[in-house]
Amino acid sequence: MKVRKELWFGFALMAVLVTAAVVMLLQAPVITHGHIGLLMLSLVVVAIMLGFPTAFTLMGMGMLFTWIAYERDSAKTLDLMVQAAYKVMANDVLISIPLFVFMGYLVERANLIEKLFRSLHLALSRVPGSLAVATLVTCAVFATATGIVGAVVTLMGLLALPPMLRAGYSVQMSAGAITAGGCLGILIPPSVLLIVYGATAGVSVVQLYAGAFFPGIMLAGLYVLYVIILAKLKPSVAPPLSAEDRRVPLPARLVQAGADGEARAVPGLLAALRGTGRHHVPALYLAGQLAVALMPLVLVLAVVGLSYRSVTAVPVVDAAPEMQQIGGGVTEAPAEPRDGLDEPPSDGLAEPPSDGALGEPPGASAPVGEAVPAAPVVAAPASAADAPVASGPSKVWWAATAVALVAVLTFYMVLNFTRLEIFKMLLTSFFPLLILILSVLGSIVYGLATPTEAAAVGATGGLLLAAAYRQLTFTRVQESVFLTAKTSAMVCWLFVGSSIFSAAFALLGGQELVERWVLGMNLTKTEFLVLSQVIIFVLGWPLEWTEIIVIFMPIFVPLLDNFGVDPLFFGLLVALNLQTAFLSPPVAMAAFYLKGVAPKHVTLNQIFAGMLPFMAIQVLAIFLLYQFPAIGLWLPQMLYAR
Repeated sequence: MKVRKELWFGFALMAVLVTAAVVMLLQAPVITHGHIGLLMLSLVVVAIMLGFPTAFTLMGMGMLFTWIAYERDSAKTLDLMVQAAYKVMANDVLISIPLFVFMGYLVERANLIEKLFRSLHLALSRVPGSLAVATLVTCAVFATATGIVGAVVTLMGLLALPPMLRAGYSVQMSAGAITAGGCLGILIPPSVLLIVYGATAGVSVVQLYAGAFFPGIMLAGLYVLYVIILAKLKPSVAPPLSAEDRRVPLPARLVQAGADGEARAVPGLLAALRGTGRHHVPALYLAGQLAVALMPLVLVLAVVGLSYRSVTAVPVVDAAPEMQQIGGGVTEAPAEPRDGLDEPPSDGLAEPPSDGALGEPPGASAPVGEAVPAAPVVAAPASAADAPVASGPSKVWWAATAVALVAVLTFYMVLNFTRLEIFKMLLTSFFPLLILILSVLGSIVYGLATPTEAAAVGATGGLLLAAAYRQLTFTRVQESVFLTAKTSAMVCWLFVGSSIFSAAFALLGGQELVERWVLGMNLTKTEFLVLSQVIIFVLGWPLEWTEIIVIFMPIFVPLLDNFGVDPLFFGLLVALNLQTAFLSPPVAMAAFYLKGVAPKHVTLNQIFAGMLPFMAIQVLAIFLLYQFPAIGLWLPQMLYAR
């Protein structure tokens, strides 16, 4: 029987792991519990690669080696298992996982992505490589709504691959765009990976979401830029759409009113409302179409008005400004501050006033012979210059307003009836999902809700969207609930197994042994980051991201303080790195997801070849994030002053 190449690779990698563990044990002068812990780590990886369930492998290995560490004390072993399981059950952050997963499955089952892809590829029809660009944008939006790589790649393989192949796109370009776009869900919030990493590494999920926002946009932007440049330089790889593919049918009522696809929409609708060429089309219908066309203008004017009120509002000052003490005790002449006691004036005692009465300070009315009481603490009179005044808009505000108005003007100059129909399609497909995503992420990032509360809002929003699209059936809800329970159970059992495994590894001293070994190499911060990311990259070939996070992050995270690495920054690098691992042959999971739904003539080697350029872009993104950490750290530092 002929063994496939990926199986040979897997067996070779397992042999390397086992050989390394055996050599390490044989070369050690004394076999300690730490060496046994490293042997346990190697056996766990080999068992998972052989196909054993990850969660139960972790639990079984953890309990077996804990029993060895406790010198065959079964009671302590069982106590450790119960404590580890309870620790996971008491973690509130994990509640958000089933809610986010349910939102994703509901959006997927409601067939919202098909409308999204169609509207985006028509909106981008004149952009080079428009189908691939629309695929990447759809994947980014869908990945944000689901965060499940397999679901995104599989669904986009069914929706986008046939149209791209029919349009003459190369198999490599089509496969690369789908697989790379599908992996964006690992990084772009609300990513389940970031929740799992935050719970494992003890990092705030809210800050992880804020930190991953710009790296995710950067990576998606680099993908789109690559596709556009390649399609411009080599049109045979991604030929432009034909006129038939770009054609959008107009509604019958607009055609009856005399609308033409290339005619400008707003003047045509205004003329129809005035009675010119209405042809018995109801005025209410035409007014509704005009209202839709004017929505961008109304939105921009509303934002400009609200922002103008905000930047020109009179600053609120404290009701009690800086207080000054006027007088105090017995009145005395003000003196210059001196070191030590004040000397009397050189001209002797002051003469009394000519009228024989004692001089009084202005406003004082104390009788002669009595001490003047302390003057009350009053506010210093503010001058006209100190009074709060409304500040004018800044140059930045004027520049932003000018850009927005120019953009709206350009929009209406090119808005014909065909583009109006595309805009209406976007209103019913892209913008509802965008509002749902922004409401969930915005409530988390700005501290309006915890991740769990925002996940509940997202799940409710998914239900409302499905109902609005008339896709909310009992069967779809049942399927979504079943898949959510299945995925959540897998993740939670992984956490239980990881907790038991990590406790056993630490109990055996494996973590201490690894730390001594790494510190003994005298690595710099850069060398440590390169070494850790290479290890994670290699582990990403045979293992899922869940296994890498729950098994190996407890080993890497304690080492970060020794090299001055921010755990938040490290988590962003890991998220970018694991996307690279999903696209790297020979065990690229995204390729197998796509192969399962691709036509028979699409080979696995073609899919691998298409993924390689996008994998190089991911490496470039990791390099950019390392060279410019502010890409990931600026937003959480600004919002939370870390």
